[in-house]
Amino acid sequence: MLVNSTAKLRYLSIPPRKMRLVADSVKGLPVEKALGILNFTPRIAARHLAKTVKSAAANALSQEGTDHLRPEALVVKNIIVEKAPTAKRIRFRSMGRVFRVYKRFCHLTVMVEGKTDVEAELKAAGKVKKAKAKADSTDAAKETKAKAKTKAQAESKAKAEKTEAKAANVETKAEDTKTTPDTAADNKEE
Repeated sequence: MLVNSTAKLRYLSIPPRKMRLVADSVKGLPVEKALGILNFTPRIAARHLAKTVKSAAANALSQEGTDHLRPEALVVKNIIVEKAPTAKRIRFRSMGRVFRVYKRFCHLTVMVEGKTDVEAELKAAGKVKKAKAKADSTDAAKETKAKAKTKAQAESKAKAEKTEAKAANVETKAEDTKTTPDTAADNKEE
């Protein structure tokens, strides 16, 4: 899965033409290599660009997390340098003349792209599946325990009823076999 992240630096007091010279040198490179080049580039634009590239990489890592995305996998996808409003100043010259000075500004946008680690995603998905299976198995175990408990209770109830029925039968038989003296005399006469 591709992760895209951006970082912007606005109203930078460097002309867009000078910024584009540095930006073109690192476009399409891995982030680590781009930062290495920018650290040794002797232009003020390189410092601002390095700061923005670091910010874009940090945004990508915080967006996806370091479990799924490695910093080595990040690539500078695109660098856009746009023209910002120009500040107009004056410079006094000889014989009462005034020259216009244009202080040009630019907006810098850095886009970073990286592929997530597929193995880490699969591991995370496997862990999720294992956790679900474990939860399902514990739920199933609880259900089987509950079923076994109710079955045992039903069996003990049935046994108790059988013993009560046997006891009742024994009592009725005992009452039937008991003979009173009157009934015994009647039985002998017959």
